[in-house]
Amino acid sequence: MSQSSDIQFNDGAAYERLMGRWSRKVGREFLRWCNVPAGGRWLDVGCGNGAFTEEIVAHAQPSAVQGIDPSPAQIDYARKRPGVGLARFDVGDAQALPYGNAEFDAAVMALVIAFVPDPAKGVAELARVLKPGGLAATYMWDIPAGGVPTAPFYRTLKQMGMDAAQPPSAEISAREPLERLWRGAGLADVEMTEFRITVHFIDFEDFWQANTLPVGPQAARIKALAPDQVDELKRRLREQLKPAADGSISYEAVANAVKGRKRG
Repeated sequence: MSQSSDIQFNDGAAYERLMGRWSRKVGREFLRWCNVPAGGRWLDVGCGNGAFTEEIVAHAQPSAVQGIDPSPAQIDYARKRPGVGLARFDVGDAQALPYGNAEFDAAVMALVIAFVPDPAKGVAELARVLKPGGLAATYMWDIPAGGVPTAPFYRTLKQMGMDAAQPPSAEISAREPLERLWRGAGLADVEMTEFRITVHFIDFEDFWQANTLPVGPQAARIKALAPDQVDELKRRLREQLKPAADGSISYEAVANAVKGRKRG
């Protein structure tokens, strides 16, 4: 997947704490919903640090799994995961997959589609590498509706009169654009669903530290803030997040998902 220069995911360990733990929770539900028969050959496009690839290996009973991501550092992290087993990894672009036609039984993007500069081209590539009857699917945090786990930062920065850096195709993560995208690619049996999870932190410091790691759109925006602006951001977040009696912080994240099959 190509990424704009100010939105990078090059630190596998940082991404794991920022998003990997939440993406795995949704990813397991997504895999069950995809319902790909055992023994399939999978392609994980925009695999990042391998968090979702590991879920495919653990829960989908694949015969083979291929991961691909534009970040060499993320791919290096993915290769070192103890649970990736039979998975293999390449560095490459979602818009120009280095694979032949009709190679895979399932081709998926986990939290990726909004970061692809030309989503239609990315979905066309998913369809191209699928065998007839193969499944193309994605899930993505509903960014326009504030469904992403980092939404408190985006919302508070906006209240301060600042725009947070957004993925290049953030609008595609809403339900209707995703469905149009899949139908526009000529995929059959298109279905939609949504997944809701609870995002939980032990206290405000846990929330702040996890969400200010040097990875993702909000990191670039926070890095550009003056010290007094950072202080104001922290103050506003403390006021709005409303910790529980034990100091913990919980709120809901929402992801939209779409799937469809390549026509035979």
